[in-house]
Amino acid sequence: MSTPFLSIIIPAYNEEHRLPTTLDQVISFLASQSYSAEVLVVENGSQDSTLELARTFARRHAHLRVIQETRRGKGLAVQHGMLEACGDFRFMCDADLSMPIAEINRFLSPLQTDYEIAIASREAPGAVRYDEPSYRHLVGRVFNAMIRVLALPGLQDTQCGFKCFRGNVAQELFAQQTLTGWSFDVEVLFVARQRGYKILELPIPWYFNPDSHVSVINDSLRMAFDIINIRLNSLRGLYDRSL
Repeated sequence: MSTPFLSIIIPAYNEEHRLPTTLDQVISFLASQSYSAEVLVVENGSQDSTLELARTFARRHAHLRVIQETRRGKGLAVQHGMLEACGDFRFMCDADLSMPIAEINRFLSPLQTDYEIAIASREAPGAVRYDEPSYRHLVGRVFNAMIRVLALPGLQDTQCGFKCFRGNVAQELFAQQTLTGWSFDVEVLFVARQRGYKILELPIPWYFNPDSHVSVINDSLRMAFDIINIRLNSLRGLYDRSL
């Protein structure tokens, strides 16, 4: 089978309510595109019927694959999907689809010329947030300020769950990933910067979902420790290219 142009990786933990609608939208969108694509749903230790639902969709759609990652952690799920994917471009996509699926095509054009990585941004000029509580926005900005100081200066929004990588770059970067939780994308982008890859922030329309799995206080504290670990890993040479 020829290599697909695009791989869409969807980590899914306890997503039995949202996943069917999301997959319907993704499959419908891809059916109208001229390029070839595959969809990888990475089930992530769910306690509901997420795995069964995903497998039902896979039986009906040959370009949809289901991967079971029994260990918990969004970072593990995305890493597994990125390394299993075959696409020339590999796009990570949150299961809540808080960014409209049609926005994906905006990530592909610039990647074909000057950029290796394009990330969705809720803070770049032109971005619009819908229905987000003020406290969530404030906590997010405080955390991003810490990321900019300690790890990724200049990037305004590293935590939006929609990011696109060239296939060869994804294979390299996700093989270096050590973090398994919510901070994994900070680590991946940190290594990308260290290796000279260009990262583009694209403004998007973003819709707040009140059923998010993120715990603002607990996850923010955990991510703060993760960022310190990223710096320590770097100092120890953990992210150096293999000789």
